[in-house]
Amino acid sequence: MFKSKISNKSYGAITTFDLKRKPVKMAYLIMIIVCFVIVIASIVPPLWVMLSSFKSQEEFFRQPPTFWPDQFHPERLAETWNKLDFIKYYKNSLIAVVGSVVCAIVFNGLLAYVIAIIKPRGSKVVHALVMISLMIPATTSLVPVFKNIVALHLNNQITPLWFVAGANAFYVILYITFFKSIPTSLIEAARLDGCSDFQIFFKIVAPLSKAINMVIGMYAVNAAWSDFLLPYLVLKKDSSFTVMVKLFVARQGGKMTPDQLMMCITLAIIPPIILFILFQKQITAGAMEGSIKE
Repeated sequence: MFKSKISNKSYGAITTFDLKRKPVKMAYLIMIIVCFVIVIASIVPPLWVMLSSFKSQEEFFRQPPTFWPDQFHPERLAETWNKLDFIKYYKNSLIAVVGSVVCAIVFNGLLAYVIAIIKPRGSKVVHALVMISLMIPATTSLVPVFKNIVALHLNNQITPLWFVAGANAFYVILYITFFKSIPTSLIEAARLDGCSDFQIFFKIVAPLSKAINMVIGMYAVNAAWSDFLLPYLVLKKDSSFTVMVKLFVARQGGKMTPDQLMMCITLAIIPPIILFILFQKQITAGAMEGSIKE
């Protein structure tokens, strides 16, 4: 039998046969160019900050500015680290991140579990209120949140940052969407075996939710590490400052020159970048698995 040598390769939603059509080929080329521009626009600013942090002070203020340093000065990394005692603020930020991740997964997951699976009377009203709260700007709720923190005598502590992560409408909606894809037969079988709602959540729903937990965890890590405004309002002692608060306070106090500030920013953005590089496969797989319903 005659075997065709023409292969119909697929480039996602577009095949080689589609690319033979001029309009499709032009649209594909424009899409590639737009994606390339977006990638360059996303990579260049943080890369420029990192490279500038290793320049000498003279080269940093040179006009016209240089993108690639004439000579790297890695000793500036140790100087800035020791000058600001960065290990202390790294530790505080890490505590804030770990607590925020735990609260984001447990508390938001439990609320979503009640709305999506248990469905008690009034759950639809709660679901509607959660959806409505997404339209409220975060800065609008900052004042009542801060007043509650002061009233509970939790100011100058990291724990309020955990609780804020545990009450996030966006995380709740993501969990609700995922939990609705879990087969109800598993939940019913567990109830017939005498499992309580908490047992069903921790023994059945939680193990099946590794994908969405990874996504929520990364959102929580990024939010907790980069958060500035609430930690700045709550934390008043230098010993409890997070990295972002310390950067602002040191800059406002006139203790850093612009070139030193670049090195501090580099030290602040390195951990999230490393974390994403290490877990990018799990994050991508979790996002895709969490978006597909059975």
